[in-house]
Amino acid sequence: MKASGNGAPEICAQNLLKTIRGEVPYERIKGIDRTLIDKPSETAATDLAADVEFLVETYEPRVQLSDSDLKALTAQAGDFELRASIDNIT
Repeated sequence: MKASGNGAPEICAQNLLKTIRGEVPYERIKGIDRTLIDKPSETAATDLAADVEFLVETYEPRVQLSDSDLKALTAQAGDFELRASIDNIT
């Protein structure tokens, strides 16, 4: 995460998506659910998209998501990339 210059809405949304649930003191539900990390990509995609939508709507009201997409980079290694398209910034 950026140490400074992180007040822009898109940077705040990016920081939220890099946070794992449970690592923020006094705000334990902020972040991506860690149980979704080990699920197969087919089942995790819909659950993760719903979690991303909840996270951004709850903690960054200045951003409106138009799309969130989970791409499996390498199926053997289990790596994935989360892409979220921001539609409107207020």
